[in-house]
Amino acid sequence: MKATRRRAVATLAAAALATPLLLASASPSAAHRDDAGRQAAKLAKKLVSKASVKDAHKHLKKFQQIADTANGNRAAGTLGYDASAAYVYQQLKKYGYDVRYEPFEFQYTETLAQKLSVVSPNTRDIVINAMTYTKSTPVGGVKADLAAVPADATTGCEAADYASGAFTGKIALIKRGGCTFAEKQAAAATAGAIGAIVYNNTAGSMGGTLGDVASGKIPTGGITQAEGEKLVTELAAGPVNVSFEIRQLQQKRVTNNVIAETKHGNAANTVMLGSHLDSVLEGPGINDNGSGSAGLLEVAQELAKAEKRPANKVRFAWWGAEENGLLGSKAYVAGLSDLGKKEIKLYLNFDMIASPNYGLFVYDGDDSDGVGAGPGPEGSAQLERDINEFLDEKDTPHEGTDFSGRSDYGPFIGIGIPSGGTFTGAEGIKSAAQAEKFGGTAGQAYDPNYHAKGDDIKNVNLTAFKVNIGIIANATGTYAHDISSLRTPVNSVPTEPGTGSGGGLHEGHEDVIE
Repeated sequence: MKATRRRAVATLAAAALATPLLLASASPSAAHRDDAGRQAAKLAKKLVSKASVKDAHKHLKKFQQIADTANGNRAAGTLGYDASAAYVYQQLKKYGYDVRYEPFEFQYTETLAQKLSVVSPNTRDIVINAMTYTKSTPVGGVKADLAAVPADATTGCEAADYASGAFTGKIALIKRGGCTFAEKQAAAATAGAIGAIVYNNTAGSMGGTLGDVASGKIPTGGITQAEGEKLVTELAAGPVNVSFEIRQLQQKRVTNNVIAETKHGNAANTVMLGSHLDSVLEGPGINDNGSGSAGLLEVAQELAKAEKRPANKVRFAWWGAEENGLLGSKAYVAGLSDLGKKEIKLYLNFDMIASPNYGLFVYDGDDSDGVGAGPGPEGSAQLERDINEFLDEKDTPHEGTDFSGRSDYGPFIGIGIPSGGTFTGAEGIKSAAQAEKFGGTAGQAYDPNYHAKGDDIKNVNLTAFKVNIGIIANATGTYAHDISSLRTPVNSVPTEPGTGSGGGLHEGHEDVIE
């Protein structure tokens, strides 16, 4: 009995000793979380305060200067892009980051000629845009009769759409819709057509891509809905002969992503932010996407000055060849090891953040708006919520925009990495309600200079730029120390959906699929 009592006393004594130890072991964990939250809030507040739209604008000026000395653009595969990448690399080295170029090969394309003229019955010129990866006509083009494909829900998508012999030696006129441009021109080629003209199924000009070099079968370009329908009407009255020239340079080139990361921080909790650095060939790309690139560069500098030892590794990326189909971010993601994929806990993308007729759009990570694509990977809803809460605290209006993967966050979504970001609109049209909410002009594009020569230093909105630099700074400061919000449940509340991406295709690669 005494032995039993002694064992009981010993057990109670052990339990009494263990209880403080258990509490002690649990306490630092809770304290650590609280400390991480405090450090995150402190750093985020400091970065938001220090990140300057004035300093970021200096980077935009540099990008403009580069374009001015490089044939007016900073497109991937050109001297303008290489100089932009070198500038970003040098700045980041100066800030103290581990910086590297990540080269990748891509198919460079440059349109050399895109001309369409009606020769008979009545002469006139028609604006046409060559499809990326199109085949080329001979220099000087060809003269041939048009042949219209009968319009239906899938115009020109099937062999049956092309009456036997009716398209041999002619140029097929095809309405957009129902399948890819590549499928349309391939079917026309099989039917004997020597060229294809796709006309839009909605108002506005139209460009696009055939997807890759191998898909190009015949010279192919796009025209407006109005011009296409006018040609169809003329064909109903008799033959229409046109002069048609589409020529495109296509060659393999090498370009670079620029990747920079903090020297310290837990690599197992890597937080990543990115923007594409390249422009289209048609212009300097100061909003698209010098703005995102400059905003990221400014916040990276302030982070380097404010925090030498973040808890988490912070990685910044400036992507190449986004305008060619997200090629830089795709190459990066494809090169990640299994461990590398697991280490990246989130990715935020900033593409076009200073549109002159802007809206403030946050990518809809939880699909609470029910527009377009579905939700992003688990954690994307939390990233959206965190941005929305930051804007709400500042009484800054915002809307959701379709989380479609149509910019450089797309490849990250594809491997299950929580993603998000912001966007101020491309060629989508601002509504009256949005003009009342954000200011600007209803009935006009968010960026009237989208993919054009006018996308220059004179056509950026500094108010939108400042708001988005604040978003980048807050996210960087927060996630550098604390990613616990990614595990906090989201109470999804539908917002009024914006049409920033839904109302207008964003980036040239999007016209692969109609």
